[in-house]
Amino acid sequence: MKAPIRTPLSHIRNFSIVAHIDHGKSTLADRLIQMTGALGEREMKEQILDSMDIERERGITIKAQTVRLEYNHTDGEHYVLNLIDTPGHVDFAYEVNRSLAACEGSLLVVDAAQGVEAQTLANVYHAIEVNHEIVPVLNKIDLPAAEPERVRQQIEDVIGIDASQAVQISAKSGLGIEDVLKAIVERLPAPKGEENAPLKALLVDSWYDLYLGVVVLIRVIDGRIRKGQKIRMMQAGAAYELDRVGVFTPKLLEVGELGPGEIGFFTASIKEVADTNVGDTITDDRKPTANPLPGFRPAQPVVFCGLFPVDASDFEDLRAAMGKLRLNDASFSFEMETSAALGFGFRCGFLGLLHLEIIQERLSREFDLELITTAPSVVYDVVMTSGETIQLHNPADLPDPVKIEEIREPWIKATILTPDEYLGAILKLCQERRGVQTNLSYVGQRAMVEYDLPLNEVVFDFYDRLKSISKGYASFDYQIDDYRTGDLVKMSILVNAEPVDALSMLVHRSQAEHRGRGMCEKLKDLIPQHLFVIPIQAAIGGRVIARETVRAMRKDVTAKCYGGDATRKRKLLEKQKEGKKKMRQFGKVEIPQEAFIKALKME
Repeated sequence: MKAPIRTPLSHIRNFSIVAHIDHGKSTLADRLIQMTGALGEREMKEQILDSMDIERERGITIKAQTVRLEYNHTDGEHYVLNLIDTPGHVDFAYEVNRSLAACEGSLLVVDAAQGVEAQTLANVYHAIEVNHEIVPVLNKIDLPAAEPERVRQQIEDVIGIDASQAVQISAKSGLGIEDVLKAIVERLPAPKGEENAPLKALLVDSWYDLYLGVVVLIRVIDGRIRKGQKIRMMQAGAAYELDRVGVFTPKLLEVGELGPGEIGFFTASIKEVADTNVGDTITDDRKPTANPLPGFRPAQPVVFCGLFPVDASDFEDLRAAMGKLRLNDASFSFEMETSAALGFGFRCGFLGLLHLEIIQERLSREFDLELITTAPSVVYDVVMTSGETIQLHNPADLPDPVKIEEIREPWIKATILTPDEYLGAILKLCQERRGVQTNLSYVGQRAMVEYDLPLNEVVFDFYDRLKSISKGYASFDYQIDDYRTGDLVKMSILVNAEPVDALSMLVHRSQAEHRGRGMCEKLKDLIPQHLFVIPIQAAIGGRVIARETVRAMRKDVTAKCYGGDATRKRKLLEKQKEGKKKMRQFGKVEIPQEAFIKALKME
């Protein structure tokens, strides 16, 4: 382990890459790594920083990844570039915020054919909020449909930053990558920091490694951090001695110490996930810094749903798996719950439906668990006639309606930015979801609508619908406002006269019938045929409000009947009929797992 030559602050650049989904962030990161010689030709592969299988398959970045690059500028000087590749999807905006806090500048990647899109805006505004210097990069200029001049103008009009010196590149073919490296060195600011001040470092991320324990990613602000040093986490109040300090190149490389402005990692035999709070300030145990860093707003779970193991004996494995995922994903929360139909499981909080899907897929892939997912919902306040208020996480646990005084639901203040031509359709969508418009103004060419919306109307598929009606241009942001009384009823779904716990939900009375009908129609297509007829019903209390029927699979019992009297055939058919009747009484309906998720995405 050799201690690297200390790099002066003026020769360090910390930057992240921000862009809309699919505009080429990860490919640009690949080219930068290749160009600076961080990995040899044999070690290079596509999406080198996307380490999860899911990320590669779906072509999306979920976890922000970091890499340290060494670059020799044409003026003969040697520079250290710390790059953080960030996700583009709104569900993972929390990852983006943390990454941006560790940098001084951003490369804003815009597709030269598609132009500025919703998440481009959302992510670049995050970067502007933390005072980043922004270098616009026009990617995919080798496409026949590319219009660099139009997109450059669009960046200036919509975002309001100077794009006259935008770097034109093709990340796929490697065209213009040298210009990007020059722009990083010449146009992005160097970090500031005091080498002789007490240690102050920001905890950017942490994840679990089977061999090293908890690996903590940090950005050093002041002072130096070295192996063997005793550090303290100011928020958690825990002290540790460091086992190793290092950087990612993107391979793990141990170094003697890290100084101001540098991004690296340490391990310290940390066993407990809870001890590494993202956004915590790390300082020297003996000579602490006086004032901690402001940290981050904790991520707010928006969607809650129950996860239950198909096999009850997997419960402890599920608990352990969730603990490990929680370690690698600070925005995922869970608590234990029980259900009459499904046994022991967990009530989990997610940032959105994509986040829910990814977590579910990771649990089944990485930990080999089979899971049942219940309907996503939000937390309600139920005021009983006795005067006590209980919090309801799961609609299946709703007390007897006779004992309920009122049900209060959470409302949010939503801000939607959209180009003018989609405004009508978006207002209609918000009206359908019981929204109350509070404001409408214009920001340049774009309309900014503010709405009060009930959260349970938003968690299902509001975001997907918003994206589809605005062709991906609308951006949506919200914060929880307060709880308001609503006329809510519990809608149960009965399959073959048996209530399905996982699909019961609280809905507004005015929308119960529409929701129930939609759910039954979807389930009719999703539940496979059995040998008997299956009725699917939506009910409020004892009143059925919608019904669909899955027809029976037909077995030809008369196939072997050659000739003879017609009564022979009739006899066989009567016998079959009796058998089906009996089966319907005792027949168990198998509902495939994907039917649950698909049924909940309402049209």
